[in-house]
Amino acid sequence: MTGTLLSGIGAFLASAVEMVEALTIVLGVGVVRGWRSTLIGVAAAAVVLAALIAVFGAALGSIPIETLRLVVGALLLVFGLQWLRKAILRSSGYKALHDEDEAFREQRAAAAAAGDVQRAGMDWYSFTVSFKGVLLEGLEVVFIVISFGAGQGRFGPAIAGAALAVVLVLVAGVVVRGPLERVPENTIKFVVGLMLTSFGCFWAAEGAGVDWPGDELSLIGVIAFFAAVSWAFVQALRRRRLGTPVTA
Repeated sequence: MTGTLLSGIGAFLASAVEMVEALTIVLGVGVVRGWRSTLIGVAAAAVVLAALIAVFGAALGSIPIETLRLVVGALLLVFGLQWLRKAILRSSGYKALHDEDEAFREQRAAAAAAGDVQRAGMDWYSFTVSFKGVLLEGLEVVFIVISFGAGQGRFGPAIAGAALAVVLVLVAGVVVRGPLERVPENTIKFVVGLMLTSFGCFWAAEGAGVDWPGDELSLIGVIAFFAAVSWAFVQALRRRRLGTPVTA
């Protein structure tokens, strides 16, 4: 039950982050260039992503669960450590915080400056940018959903978490009609990095034959361990940055 709940929460948070970034791209293009071609691009990307989930989800069912957990755990560990590294650097001041409002302005300016090329009765710039943006951000969601689902041996919680995130972000985008700059994206990325790293460590070890004490309850301890180590890194890097002389 603990692993199922945490995998659903992890999929929800990770998907929310990616969907906020996709929404920023879509809004930036749609506001300036119009919505018809933009939304067609979004729909095309959604179809491709749904096909990938159906194909890879079914294929994973034929792989032994121990092997699957080892491979998925290793991939999640690598993926999670990348998120965690960036979150630590942002929290310590070594990397600028992600600003959705600034990203929206940049996307809108690029859309306004682009030429007007019509193909198949569509604004090709609007279609391609929205398609690529949603596809790339969505691929990360697909990877996370498949990883959480494969590691647990059931896809329901991960799919439900991701679907809830997509719905909430879309509703918020319609209501706000602008970039969701008030969403604490960097804090969420920190939490997601912790969860991906922790699940990756847990499942990779299980796949290698480790018998965790308390079974899935050990996940809480693993998350707490990585959280403590990350906090220590943030504090150490902050002290190092503040103690370094500022050069012109």
